[in-house]
Amino acid sequence: MIHLDLTTIWAFIIAFAVLMYVVMDGFDLGIGILFPFYCVGAERDQAMNAIAPVWDGNETWLVLGGGGLFAAFPLAYAVILPATYPLIIAMLLGLVFRGVAFEFRWRDPRHRAFWDMAFFGGSLVAALAQGITLGALLQGIHVEGRAYAGGWLDWLSPYSLMTGAGVVVGYALLGACWLAIKVEGNAQHRAFAQARLAAFATLMAMAAVSIATPFLAGQYFARWFQMPMLIALAPVPVATVTIAALLLRALKRREEWPPFLFALALFGLGAVGLGVSMWPYVVPQSITIWQAAAPERSQVFMLVGVALVMPLILAYTGWAYWVFRGKVGEHGYH
Repeated sequence: MIHLDLTTIWAFIIAFAVLMYVVMDGFDLGIGILFPFYCVGAERDQAMNAIAPVWDGNETWLVLGGGGLFAAFPLAYAVILPATYPLIIAMLLGLVFRGVAFEFRWRDPRHRAFWDMAFFGGSLVAALAQGITLGALLQGIHVEGRAYAGGWLDWLSPYSLMTGAGVVVGYALLGACWLAIKVEGNAQHRAFAQARLAAFATLMAMAAVSIATPFLAGQYFARWFQMPMLIALAPVPVATVTIAALLLRALKRREEWPPFLFALALFGLGAVGLGVSMWPYVVPQSITIWQAAAPERSQVFMLVGVALVMPLILAYTGWAYWVFRGKVGEHGYH
């Protein structure tokens, strides 16, 4: 049972911010991952223009999630960051290269091939690092006392590499589905073909991770395979299979918006499964949300700030997407 208190509210706020980042910046990174498979010239220009107005705003959620973890759960922040420093550094460098490529690709046409590869490489590294970080968190972090007690490469394992690959293909699915909505002509045909391949790869990755995760720890296995939780959680895999079938059917029919919405639903169900497996730990098997929480006064103070800022973030994000709601042609939005 979930007891609703201030710490629980903050756990849901951070989970919401992380999910918003994953689904919104996920299709940005997915387009970068798919970028080399688009023809040089008009197709790549359309692909980049499809996210140019919104990509930097999408990363606001990463700041909110990371900053919220530091402020609301400082002990968890102090444990998770040292355990994943190489991954976090790689992710940030990847995001930097991707951001620089956005600007210099247009202003330095003589080296456009280099910036195209920087856009691809930065997106791939950032997505892979995020996925491996997720796997490292789920497989457990060695904690002694109130500090990380593991080694520099404890995050590296077959399981974390599998989750890393799963996030890469999942982001590719989001990116291809977004391009199927936003672009036209040959670029759209290519996006639908890529979306079908990425959909199969994502579903295979979700199945593999879902099978492997319960065997990482007794808590995970008990949560999913012992009564009465087995009955209570049955709707999650059933809904996942249903959404997967609808996604594949929508792609086969070459519908525009439904595949993207179904892909978002898959990520949402994945987040539900992740939350069910981890609860109430913020560092699985080691630190609960209450053990990691900041003092109550700090949480109240920050909650007031979030109550003021989050509606503004949602509002300007929605406005940006509304303004640039049209398709991207060879000469811009229309």
